[in-house]
Amino acid sequence: MPPPSVWQRLREDEWPPLREFLSGLRINGCLWALAVMCAWPLVVGVLVGYPLARSARRPARRIFPSRGRRRIEDPGVQALQRTRAWTATAMSVLILAAYGKPGDVDQARDQFMLRLTITPWLLLLSAPVVVALLFRCSSPPARRAMRPHLRNAWQSALWYFGAFVGVGAVMAVMFYAKQLFGAEADHWVRVGLLVPLGWLLLFIGFASGPAVRSAFNTADVHAALPALLTGILVWEFSAIGLATGGLPPGPPAVQFAALVGGPASVTAVAWWEIRRLRTRHGVALRG
Repeated sequence: MPPPSVWQRLREDEWPPLREFLSGLRINGCLWALAVMCAWPLVVGVLVGYPLARSARRPARRIFPSRGRRRIEDPGVQALQRTRAWTATAMSVLILAAYGKPGDVDQARDQFMLRLTITPWLLLLSAPVVVALLFRCSSPPARRAMRPHLRNAWQSALWYFGAFVGVGAVMAVMFYAKQLFGAEADHWVRVGLLVPLGWLLLFIGFASGPAVRSAFNTADVHAALPALLTGILVWEFSAIGLATGGLPPGPPAVQFAALVGGPASVTAVAWWEIRRLRTRHGVALRG
């Protein structure tokens, strides 16, 4: 089997060192010389930015691996989830095309960005409640088995929350640099803080996807928790969308189907996943 290419390795949790990355690009010396002369800012950006991104990706994927440590992957469930997602996207586009106004397209875009922004925070708020209920309903042996993994889930959530706190702290220091360090040091302090700020933002970017997919490593606590949280979050999103954007366009029947059909279908897939976990993998919901 041939060794993986540099682009294949970039999809893994551990990125190759800078030397291997550059050698994997297979750019000869003449092209490098041309790039340095004509696009030197890009070259400098790669030489500086890649090690910074790699150093941020390593802890992000150590805390939130792309494949959960105890996550049970079911190809049948994953295929149904993809089918449901593409069907929902197609239906949303059709509803906008048939009944939408120009403002509705902008509103749909804003709703999508809102979901991307608030998903981690809704998980941080919802996960403790769901975990506490599941923990309370489980048997004493199941609780003892879940407790060590529960500690790891809380720690990973604290790391994620701490990264956002760090971004706010660094930006506050940059904003008040003149008052804190004087006018002469103001510029250099701001420039110096760009590195930790960039590192924290890269850490959040690399961690967000796996953190949301694993529901902050709650799959380590119980394999059914991501499905449970998905079924709850989708109704929270529906309520938030209704409160911030109102009903979707179209006649009342279409509005009702769009408002309820999406969350209901996600919930149905989530409960089917929980049933498959029980019947195929022996994962009891209550333990």
